[in-house]
Amino acid sequence: MVPVITLMGVSGCGKTTVGIALSEYLGWKFIESDDYHSDDDIRKMSAGIPLTDQDRWPWLAKLNHALLGAISKGEKVVLACSALKRSYREMLYASIKNGVYVYLKGSYSLIQKRMLAREHFMKAGLLQSQFDALEEPKDAVVIDIRSSVSTIVEQIAKTLQLD
Repeated sequence: MVPVITLMGVSGCGKTTVGIALSEYLGWKFIESDDYHSDDDIRKMSAGIPLTDQDRWPWLAKLNHALLGAISKGEKVVLACSALKRSYREMLYASIKNGVYVYLKGSYSLIQKRMLAREHFMKAGLLQSQFDALEEPKDAVVIDIRSSVSTIVEQIAKTLQLD
């Protein structure tokens, strides 16, 4: 059985919205990776400065620790996390067996439009840096984000045989 589903992709692709809906649908715990960023990271992103790998390592370590803690309690988790690079995904799932990545994939123009319509510390001006850093996963479930949230949730549950 899958203990962790990580919804991944660039900022603005719907990780949090889909993650909350999926966790409610499955009755699983939801973890928002943004809650684990340091104040310095949030200040940088709010100022339009992309995070570096060095900024991300402590954040990913905190997330891995949170996932392992939840699993040790017998909880199943839906995580919303960009997980843009393969090395980030490896660190995130260190010591985690059977975790699954679901890549919420969309076009730059669609995601930019969504980002411009929302309030978030990650500004639309940083979107290109997200696409530049993105290493599309080869071993993830890929979901087109043009569908409704409910359709996306049903697709994920069906694909992972969780419904």
